[in-house]
Amino acid sequence: MKIGVAADHGGFEMKRQLAKLLATEGHEVVDFRNAVYDADDDYPDFTIPLARAVAIGDVKRGVLVCGSGVGASVAANKVNGVRAALCEDHFSARQGVEDDDMNILCFGGRTMGIALAWDCTKNFLDAKFSGAERHRRRLAKVAQLENSTMARRNDRQELQAIGPK
Repeated sequence: MKIGVAADHGGFEMKRQLAKLLATEGHEVVDFRNAVYDADDDYPDFTIPLARAVAIGDVKRGVLVCGSGVGASVAANKVNGVRAALCEDHFSARQGVEDDDMNILCFGGRTMGIALAWDCTKNFLDAKFSGAERHRRRLAKVAQLENSTMARRNDRQELQAIGPK
């Protein structure tokens, strides 16, 4: 499988280790930029190119690492077609794909060790979207919101209609 990897300084070492493990398992690994450690780099500079590559199908799935994993997941989810999540257990890494068609897995390089990250990565890559009707229905609702050019206006109108009285 063609897998994209990216990290800022907070996940630099974990990204390098995961890339090696992925290559050892026979995956084609595409590393999105930072070839050298830079303590002053910014996670969006690595997250967005990887997220775009996943969204257009240049890579099948992605693994992002920043200090906590939160910033990377927030930034990645700004790209249409990306479903990124911070996972810290093998169940969520697998279930995120099976139920939610997650295509980017995020980690905190400062919050977990490589053994757990690798276990989660293997579960993420081995999982397949179930395609169950209820999951497709839910994802269609997310895609509708994601693709709406009037999302903010609609959000405001909906909040006014259902908000506190």
